Amino acid sequence: MNITTYGLQHIKKEIQHLPHEQLTELLLRLARYKKENKELLAYLLFEAYDEAAFVEKVKGEAGFMFSQLPALSYHAAKGMRKILRLLGKYTKFTGSKQAEIELLLNFCSNYLEYADRRTAYKPIRLIFTRQVEKIKNLISKLHEDLQFDYLENYNAVLADAEKKLAWFKKNDYQL
Repeated sequence: MNITTYGLQHIKKEIQHLPHEQLTELLLRLARYKKENKELLAYLLFEAYDEAAFVEKVKGEAGFMFSQLPALSYHAAKGMRKILRLLGKYTKFTGSKQAEIELLLNFCSNYLEYADRRTAYKPIRLIFTRQVEKIKNLISKLHEDLQFDYLENYNAVLADAEKKLAWFKKNDYQL
């Protein structure tokens, strides 16, 4: 037996014809099955109206998680990946490139503050360089006015990284 999967357009048309009570019942049923569905619904209902406050809340949570990173490089890398998964989930909720850039810039700042800078463990280094590349690509896709706003913070992170990390060369990541 194979269940037919319908496209979003077909589902949207069908939802428009449903009465309010049935739509509420469907939403609650959908939220019941996956934790991420429930979190997304909670974000849309309670936090979407104030994106800036939500981003600050996520930054605080990520900062706390960074402060709890273990000293061993392997476990620290696992902790950083966990933080990145969390940030990815929340940026998916907001659907905003600006929020994603802010969160990734904050991630890089926290990395520079909390990560072991003397480590030769390549995965930890790659985590940082990938995020810097990701920020660079996101900024380049923004409108010029918005690019200017984030470019200052980005360059500050690059300068700080070059000072603190012997293996990092900021000229490789300049916009």
